[in-house]
Amino acid sequence: MAAPTEAPGRAAASGFLGFRAESRDPGAPGKRRPRGGRHRKKGWKRWAGPEARLGRELGAFLEDVGLQQRAAGGLVADKPDESLFFLDTGSEERARELNRGEEKPLRIDLVLQPDSQVPAPKDILAHQVPNGKKLKRKQRLWEKLAERGVVPREQRLLQARLQNRQPAAAEPSHGQQGAGAQPAGGFYDIWSDTNPLDRPLAGQDTWFLEQTKKQRVRRPARLETKPSELPAVEVIPAGGSYNPTFESHQALLLQAHEVELRRQKAEEKLQRQLRFPAAAEAPTQETTFREQCEGLLEESADEGGEEEAPDEPPAPGAPPPLAPLREKKTEQQRRREKEAKFLEARRLGQKAARCRRQELFRLRSIRLQVKRHEAELLRRRRARLAKRRAEATKPRRLGRLKYEAPDLEVQLSTELAESLRTLKPEGSILRDRFKSLQRRNLIEPRERARFKRKYRLKYVEKRAFREVTL
Repeated sequence: MAAPTEAPGRAAASGFLGFRAESRDPGAPGKRRPRGGRHRKKGWKRWAGPEARLGRELGAFLEDVGLQQRAAGGLVADKPDESLFFLDTGSEERARELNRGEEKPLRIDLVLQPDSQVPAPKDILAHQVPNGKKLKRKQRLWEKLAERGVVPREQRLLQARLQNRQPAAAEPSHGQQGAGAQPAGGFYDIWSDTNPLDRPLAGQDTWFLEQTKKQRVRRPARLETKPSELPAVEVIPAGGSYNPTFESHQALLLQAHEVELRRQKAEEKLQRQLRFPAAAEAPTQETTFREQCEGLLEESADEGGEEEAPDEPPAPGAPPPLAPLREKKTEQQRRREKEAKFLEARRLGQKAARCRRQELFRLRSIRLQVKRHEAELLRRRRARLAKRRAEATKPRRLGRLKYEAPDLEVQLSTELAESLRTLKPEGSILRDRFKSLQRRNLIEPRERARFKRKYRLKYVEKRAFREVTL
């Protein structure tokens, strides 16, 4: 019974003050030595013996000391009482009145401030420069040469260019300066018509300049047109606001209800087509036989009703049948036929001339027919334009998959938030932008790639895991 009473006395005699409640003095006596076999891997990892116990105690002690240094800036036992405690002699109301005009930092700024008293270690690699010694030697060499008046080649070329540019820039008059040109500073607009870089290319063949890559190829006009007339960011309906009006919210609910109703009807239609027939509608042997014989009985009846003798093919050795003999026309018959053809042609010509004369009296009706025809053509043209405009805002079929519109983000009347603080975010910006690209025909509709394992997954039970018993 003496052992428990000696522990507090020993802790007080050692003078160790822990920063945590579970901290213990490294000089205090340890627990009983753990027993256990070491012929297994579990026993190898178990610390046993005075050396292991001393290592654990030292590790806990160093961890506690590091925590004190990070939080308090040093050991708590070495600090005076004035730095650890203070006497509060003021009142909260008085402090609130004095600090009323001061701006308090935001909570997010306080969270991001470092709370450790230990300074961050310096990043030595950030201050190291590749070939630093070599560059320093070169710098010292050029400083000595600069004292003698020797300038590097790059600076000499730059000074020569500046000296040559000043007289050339002073030649053009003030009225000949292009837009954006600054001859005094040597700046110019590369996109203007008076670009000095394009002066050597003026007057040369355009095809030659494009083939020699001295001039850019003109961008085709078809690349300037957008694949869809839809805006990049569409404004949601008024009913999707956090504080919508009653009419706009009910209109959005009706739209979502119609979408859900169409989806439900499609599912019911698919179930009706795939469901197993009822007992009364189940096929029998009689219905199956009638379905197989469909159309055969009518053909046989038609064949029996027609009693036409088929043409018998001639025998292979028989001579071919002779053509019927025609009597030779007389001169009188030929003259009569020629006169009949001439009279018929004259009659048709007279009839055509008479019809052309009658067309003069049908000018009003012809003009009305032309107007009706032009009106019909105009109506068809307008219908084609309207159809083209309607299809310009619809997603086209770019791949094997069809575009599926995303679900409407709508809340019920009981789910509407009373303020922005209680508003819950819905939807995904990434998914919305991805669907917008598909809707504007910039990318084809896609689906998530399915993971396909190349080889069959094998499960292996390891020896160490097999020895664990629960």
